[in-house]
Amino acid sequence: MAPRDTPAVSSGNAPVAPCTGEAGASSVRLARQRRPEVDLRAALESRTVIDLAVGVIMGQNRCSQEEAVTILKTGSHHRNVKLRELATQLVASVGSAPARTVFEN
Repeated sequence: MAPRDTPAVSSGNAPVAPCTGEAGASSVRLARQRRPEVDLRAALESRTVIDLAVGVIMGQNRCSQEEAVTILKTGSHHRNVKLRELATQLVASVGSAPARTVFEN
């Protein structure tokens, strides 16, 4: 394991050798810049499928958006499944193909 004062750069989930000097600092800065972009993309994609699932619930139950979100959260909690995963399953069950977002290539 790398000493506390020597940052390690990771590639996916596998840690890579610790970085030292200017090259190491540059690698760490680059890794930190890329991570927020990846996180933002994942959040937007998750949000899209959750919003679609909320719309499906609203249509099926003729309820408000707030009530639909509550229904989805409750189902997620009772099934012990992440909200995003339950939303994906729900949207897939009413469509002929998986939901696609504008963020996908």
